Amino acid sequence: MEADGWQLVEDAADADVAVVNTCGFVEAAKKDSVDALLEANDLKDHGRTQAVVAVGCMAERYGKELAEALPEADGVLGFDDYADISDRLQTILSGGIHAAHTPRDRRKLLPISPAERQESAAAVALPGHGPSDLPEGLAPASGPRAPLRRRLDGSPVASVKLASGCDRRCSFCAIPSFRGSFISRRPSDVLNETRWLAEQGVKEIMLVSENNTSYGKDLGDIRLLESLLPELAEVDGIERVRVSYLQPAEMRPGLIDVLTSTPKVAPYFDLSFQHSAPDVLRAMRRFGDTDRFLELLDTIRSKAPEAGVRSNFIVGFPGESEADLAELERFLTGARLDAIGVFGYSDEEGTEAATYENKLDEDVVAERLAHISRLAEELVSQRSEERVGQTVSVLVESVDDEEGVYGRAAHQAPETDGQVLLTSGAGLSVGRMVEAKVVGTEGVDLVAEPLAGSFGCSEEAGR
Repeated sequence: MEADGWQLVEDAADADVAVVNTCGFVEAAKKDSVDALLEANDLKDHGRTQAVVAVGCMAERYGKELAEALPEADGVLGFDDYADISDRLQTILSGGIHAAHTPRDRRKLLPISPAERQESAAAVALPGHGPSDLPEGLAPASGPRAPLRRRLDGSPVASVKLASGCDRRCSFCAIPSFRGSFISRRPSDVLNETRWLAEQGVKEIMLVSENNTSYGKDLGDIRLLESLLPELAEVDGIERVRVSYLQPAEMRPGLIDVLTSTPKVAPYFDLSFQHSAPDVLRAMRRFGDTDRFLELLDTIRSKAPEAGVRSNFIVGFPGESEADLAELERFLTGARLDAIGVFGYSDEEGTEAATYENKLDEDVVAERLAHISRLAEELVSQRSEERVGQTVSVLVESVDDEEGVYGRAAHQAPETDGQVLLTSGAGLSVGRMVEAKVVGTEGVDLVAEPLAGSFGCSEEAGR
């Protein structure tokens, strides 16, 4: 967009076109997306904004249906529109109409065999898999480094897309149908983008995709992540590499070894358990059980006792019995997770689970959700208390004279897993890595005291 003459602004009220990136995964996220579109539409009554355009997963998943249901959106653009988004926005801004697409199953756009997908990828719109180099005039002074990207803030943390899509067929999830089959970005693109981000002052990168444990399978090497992580950790300026969203059924001993022993790679495990009762997991088309999951966690902690582990769980799944719920409680009580997300089951259009019988009453689902949420809150607080007395490496993310200095330790991912309040901010600035001793807790959050002479990420530390 910048290459085509558009100027990005921080305040939506200053925009001629407000582009809203939507989510199409669960009802709460869809509602948030619609609310954001309506909020942007209000700008047209008392600002310079002339058009509101929906993009992202909800726009891709529903297309014409969303356009008809939400006339406040002046345009609904799917993934196939992204390569020509500048022209699309100009048409809409000029009063023209760009017809929203009819959604299709994006799993059918790439070959079934992962080994054949890379050759076909150029013909398919894959958000985040852009061209290898920045165009002339937009590249940083050190030369072309990364796929087309523009940083919108000065945060010391940035996400890096590792792959797109998913080949798993969980019965409750519609994501593969609108995100498509799994396809990896090439290691060189991931490395180049990371180098570029480091030049912009980024200290921590978070590798994201729908399933990071599958990385490389379409490139002929299912263990490619194990070799890529050390290379990313060696990029000048990068102090921490974090991997999100790992499938328990695909965890490999070699990957556990790399995540627990590689300098600058966070021993952090975002494991998608979803439940632990065998019957529920099979109905979800997933694998494992309480004892296998606990064994996995024991293996991880035998190599890195202070490793961070988070997960999400669905309660009230069709057919879930009281015994199944008790089994989930048994796992949660023994797992010592640092962060727990709990969701009540609801039908997702187009999923296998939506056709299941033995649906639980909404009141029962709500009751179980409240019960497990209370348990989860208690358990993560207990886990935080276990960290009192430990030394943690904290990446400083905000410094405020009134609110104090906040950052995150290795076991805390951005926005989801809590944060660390440092008792002293003397000499600290955003982007600093500091060693600190945990002296207290506030729920999932930690309170820590910086250790004298432990500041990293500085010229002094480098020398």
